[in-house]
Amino acid sequence: MDCANMAAEAGSTLLRHVQRFNWMLLAVLTAGSWYIFSVTLAQSILIGGLLASVSFFMLRRDVDLFMVNFSQAGMNWRAVKKLEKIKFFLKFYGRLAVLAVVMYLLITRVSIDIVGLVIGLSTIMLSVVIVVLSKGSMLLSTQRFKGA
Repeated sequence: MDCANMAAEAGSTLLRHVQRFNWMLLAVLTAGSWYIFSVTLAQSILIGGLLASVSFFMLRRDVDLFMVNFSQAGMNWRAVKKLEKIKFFLKFYGRLAVLAVVMYLLITRVSIDIVGLVIGLSTIMLSVVIVVLSKGSMLLSTQRFKGA
Protein backbone atom coordinates (compact mmCIF):
# COMPACT_ATOMS: atom_id res chain seq x y z
CA MET A 1 0.00 0.00 0.00
CA ASP A 2 1.49 3.34 -1.00
CA CYS A 3 1.73 6.45 1.14
CA ALA A 4 -1.18 8.27 -0.53
CA ASN A 5 -3.58 5.37 0.08
CA MET A 6 -2.50 5.06 3.71
CA ALA A 7 -3.04 8.77 4.27
CA ALA A 8 -6.46 8.59 2.60
CA GLU A 9 -7.38 5.60 4.78
CA ALA A 10 -6.27 7.43 7.94
CA GLY A 11 -8.24 10.50 6.87
CA SER A 12 -11.40 8.47 6.22
CA THR A 13 -11.07 6.75 9.59
CA LEU A 14 -10.61 10.10 11.30
CA LEU A 15 -13.68 11.55 9.57
CA ARG A 16 -15.79 8.53 10.63
CA HIS A 17 -14.67 9.12 14.23
CA VAL A 18 -15.55 12.82 13.90
CA GLN A 19 -18.99 11.95 12.55
CA ARG A 20 -19.76 9.47 15.34
CA PHE A 21 -18.44 11.77 18.05
CA ASN A 22 -20.38 14.72 16.62
CA TRP A 23 -23.71 12.87 16.78
CA MET A 24 -22.99 11.73 20.35
CA LEU A 25 -21.94 15.24 21.41
CA LEU A 26 -25.03 16.76 19.82
CA ALA A 27 -27.28 14.22 21.58
CA VAL A 28 -25.63 14.84 24.96
CA LEU A 29 -25.77 18.63 24.61
CA THR A 30 -29.39 18.56 23.46
CA ALA A 31 -30.55 16.17 26.19
CA GLY A 32 -28.52 17.93 28.87
CA SER A 33 -29.79 21.38 27.96
CA TRP A 34 -33.37 20.12 27.83
CA TYR A 35 -33.02 18.51 31.25
CA ILE A 36 -31.10 21.34 32.94
CA PHE A 37 -32.33 24.48 31.16
CA SER A 38 -35.25 24.56 28.72
CA VAL A 39 -36.84 22.97 25.68
CA THR A 40 -36.16 26.11 23.62
CA LEU A 41 -32.43 25.93 24.34
CA ALA A 42 -32.38 22.20 23.53
CA GLN A 43 -34.22 22.77 20.23
CA SER A 44 -31.85 25.60 19.33
CA ILE A 45 -28.80 23.42 20.01
CA LEU A 46 -30.31 20.61 17.95
CA ILE A 47 -31.14 22.91 15.02
CA GLY A 48 -27.67 24.50 15.06
CA GLY A 49 -26.00 21.11 15.30
CA LEU A 50 -28.02 19.69 12.43
CA LEU A 51 -27.26 22.71 10.23
CA ALA A 52 -23.53 22.48 10.94
CA SER A 53 -23.39 18.70 10.51
CA VAL A 54 -25.27 18.64 7.22
CA SER A 55 -23.16 21.49 5.85
CA PHE A 56 -19.91 19.86 6.97
CA PHE A 57 -20.72 16.47 5.48
CA MET A 58 -21.93 17.98 2.20
CA LEU A 59 -18.60 19.83 2.05
CA ARG A 60 -16.80 16.55 2.72
CA ARG A 61 -18.62 14.91 -0.18
CA ASP A 62 -17.70 17.80 -2.50
CA VAL A 63 -14.06 17.70 -1.41
CA ASP A 64 -13.94 13.93 -1.99
CA LEU A 65 -15.34 14.40 -5.49
CA PHE A 66 -12.89 17.21 -6.21
CA MET A 67 -9.97 15.10 -4.96
CA VAL A 68 -11.02 12.21 -7.20
CA ASN A 69 -10.93 14.58 -10.17
CA PHE A 70 -7.59 15.94 -8.94
CA SER A 71 -6.04 12.48 -8.64
CA GLN A 72 -7.37 11.47 -12.06
CA ALA A 73 -5.58 14.50 -13.46
CA GLY A 74 -2.31 13.06 -12.19
CA MET A 75 -2.25 15.25 -9.05
CA ASN A 76 -1.52 18.19 -11.34
CA TRP A 77 -3.36 21.34 -10.25
CA ARG A 78 -3.11 22.88 -13.72
CA ALA A 79 -4.57 19.79 -15.34
CA VAL A 80 -7.75 19.93 -13.24
CA LYS A 81 -10.35 21.49 -15.44
CA LYS A 82 -11.16 25.10 -14.72
CA LEU A 83 -14.84 24.14 -14.78
CA GLU A 84 -14.28 21.65 -11.92
CA LYS A 85 -12.63 24.34 -9.79
CA ILE A 86 -15.41 26.82 -10.51
CA LYS A 87 -18.08 24.20 -9.77
CA PHE A 88 -16.47 23.37 -6.43
CA PHE A 89 -16.25 27.00 -5.32
CA LEU A 90 -19.80 27.77 -6.51
CA LYS A 91 -21.13 24.85 -4.46
CA PHE A 92 -19.10 25.97 -1.45
CA TYR A 93 -20.26 29.60 -1.53
CA GLY A 94 -23.79 28.59 -2.53
CA ARG A 95 -24.04 26.32 0.51
CA LEU A 96 -22.65 29.12 2.68
CA ALA A 97 -25.26 31.56 1.30
CA VAL A 98 -28.09 29.08 1.89
CA LEU A 99 -26.86 28.50 5.44
CA ALA A 100 -26.79 32.28 6.04
CA VAL A 101 -30.35 32.68 4.72
CA VAL A 102 -31.62 29.76 6.83
CA MET A 103 -29.97 31.20 9.94
CA TYR A 104 -31.39 34.67 9.19
CA LEU A 105 -34.89 33.20 8.83
CA LEU A 106 -34.51 31.18 12.02
CA ILE A 107 -33.36 34.19 14.00
CA THR A 108 -35.98 36.61 12.64
CA ARG A 109 -39.03 34.36 12.21
CA VAL A 110 -38.73 31.59 14.79
CA SER A 111 -38.45 31.74 18.54
CA ILE A 112 -34.91 30.44 18.87
CA ASP A 113 -32.24 30.84 21.52
CA ILE A 114 -29.22 32.46 19.86
CA VAL A 115 -26.78 31.03 22.41
CA GLY A 116 -28.19 27.55 21.82
CA LEU A 117 -27.92 28.01 18.05
CA VAL A 118 -24.26 29.03 18.37
CA ILE A 119 -23.55 26.07 20.66
CA GLY A 120 -25.18 23.75 18.13
CA LEU A 121 -23.24 25.29 15.25
CA SER A 122 -20.04 24.76 17.24
CA THR A 123 -20.53 21.02 17.75
CA ILE A 124 -18.81 20.01 14.52
CA MET A 125 -15.83 22.22 15.31
CA LEU A 126 -15.58 20.81 18.83
CA SER A 127 -15.86 17.28 17.45
CA VAL A 128 -13.07 17.85 14.95
CA VAL A 129 -10.76 19.35 17.61
CA ILE A 130 -11.45 16.66 20.22
CA VAL A 131 -11.19 13.71 17.82
CA VAL A 132 -8.06 14.98 16.11
CA LEU A 133 -6.37 15.64 19.46
CA SER A 134 -7.36 12.26 20.86
CA LYS A 135 -7.16 9.94 17.84
CA GLY A 136 -5.38 11.84 15.10
CA SER A 137 -1.84 11.37 16.27
CA MET A 138 -2.53 7.72 17.09
CA LEU A 139 -3.95 6.99 13.61
CA LEU A 140 -1.22 8.85 11.79
CA SER A 141 1.57 7.24 13.83
CA THR A 142 0.05 3.80 13.17
CA GLN A 143 0.00 4.54 9.45
CA ARG A 144 3.61 5.75 9.61
CA PHE A 145 4.63 2.58 11.46
CA LYS A 146 2.94 0.37 8.84
CA GLY A 147 4.73 2.25 6.08
CA ALA A 148 8.15 1.97 7.73
